[in-house]
Amino acid sequence: MRIGELFAGYGGLGMGVKAVLGGEVVWVSEIESGPRKVLAHRYPDAPNLGDITAVDWSQVEPVDVLTGGFPCQDVSTAGKRAGLRPGTRSGLWQHMAYAVDQLRPGLVLIENVRGLLSAEAHSDVEPCPWCVGDDADGALRALGAVLGDLADLGYDAVWCGLRAADVGAAHGRFRVFVAAFPADGHEWGRSARGWGTGSADGRLLPTPTSRDHKGRNQRNDTTCLTGALLPTPAVNDMGAGKTPGEWDEWTDAMKARHGNGNGNGPSLNIEVQRLLPTPGVADSTGGHHSRSGERSDELLLKGIAHHEQFGDYADAIARHEHAFGHSAPDPTEPAPRGGRRLSCHFDEWLMGLPSGWITDTPDVTHNETLRMCGNGVVPAQAAAALAWCLSQIEAGAA
Repeated sequence: MRIGELFAGYGGLGMGVKAVLGGEVVWVSEIESGPRKVLAHRYPDAPNLGDITAVDWSQVEPVDVLTGGFPCQDVSTAGKRAGLRPGTRSGLWQHMAYAVDQLRPGLVLIENVRGLLSAEAHSDVEPCPWCVGDDADGALRALGAVLGDLADLGYDAVWCGLRAADVGAAHGRFRVFVAAFPADGHEWGRSARGWGTGSADGRLLPTPTSRDHKGRNQRNDTTCLTGALLPTPAVNDMGAGKTPGEWDEWTDAMKARHGNGNGNGPSLNIEVQRLLPTPGVADSTGGHHSRSGERSDELLLKGIAHHEQFGDYADAIARHEHAFGHSAPDPTEPAPRGGRRLSCHFDEWLMGLPSGWITDTPDVTHNETLRMCGNGVVPAQAAAALAWCLSQIEAGAA
C-alpha cells in the first residue's frame, strides 16, 4: 500500500491511513520549515516534492492512497472567510484536485476544518445571475465544491465530521473528513474489503455534549463524557505571552466593549498556566515521587493527583491517557526569559502523537512545534473517520 501525502504537516493523515490499512509513505509534499524537518527525520526514504503548484505529476510515483489537508485559512471561522476561491490559500485545493486527476489513486482522504461546511466557494455551476454558482448569497459551499470537483474527476465520496474528543482526546478539534474513490469499477471503488485489514475498527467514545467544556453532565447517564475539555492547540493563540491575570483583564475588557468575550475562544497557553507547573505525584501507583525519583512516604488515593494537578480538566486528561496509552507530561516548561510557557511535549501529547514524534526531531523550534500542532490532525481521529467512511462504502457496495 503506497501512500502519498499532500500538505503533509507532521504526517498525521498518513499515520491515520496506516493505522487502518497498513502501507508505507513513499513521498510527501510540504513547504513549511518545521514539518519538513519532521518528515525528513521520520520518513528519510520518502522524497519531499515541495511546492504542490510546481510539481510535474507525470514524474511522480503513483500511489494507492493520496491524503491532503489543504490550507484552511480562508474557510475557517477564525479567519476572514474568503472562501474556496482562486488566489486564496484554501484555493490550493484545485492543485490537489489536479494531482488526483493525474495520479488516479484508488483512495483519497481529505481533511479540513468545520468551516468547509459553511464557507462560500467559487463555481462555474449554472453561471447565471440568479443561480447558485454566481450568486453572492448562493447555496454552494466549500464542501460542495470539493465534492463537485471529485465527481467531475469520476470519484464518488463519503464524508463525516468528527471531534478529536470523540476518540478520547482531551480537546475538541472538530474536523471534516472526505474519503473518495473511483466510480468507474476500480477494484477498490466498489468494496472496502479490497483495502486490507487494519487495527482501527472505528469504535468511538460517547460524543462530548455542549456542556462538557464546562465540566457538567448534560445527559446525566453513564455514556456521558463529563469533565472540561482543554482548548484545542491553535496556530495563533491569542493568550501567548500573557499571564492569566493579563488575559482575564483583556477578555473582560473585550466582553464589556463588544459583548462577546474575546471572539477567539479560550487560550491553551493561559489554561496550562493555571495548572500546577511541576507535578510530582505518581498517580498510577498512588504515591509521590520527588524530583530525584526517590519515593516519599506520602500515599494518595488513585485519582487525587490528577485533580490536584489538572483541576476541571482532570477527567479529560485521564480519558486521553487511557485512549492513547501515554501519561500526560508537564503542561508547562521554563520560558527563556523567566516564568513558564506551554510545553511542546504537552502540545504534542494533546495531538495523540507518539512520544517524541516532533520533539525528538533535531532543530525543531518551540514556535514550529506549536504551529504544527495547531495545524495538525490527531492520527487516531483520522483513523476513526476513515474506518467509518470505509464501512459506509462497503455497506453501499453490498
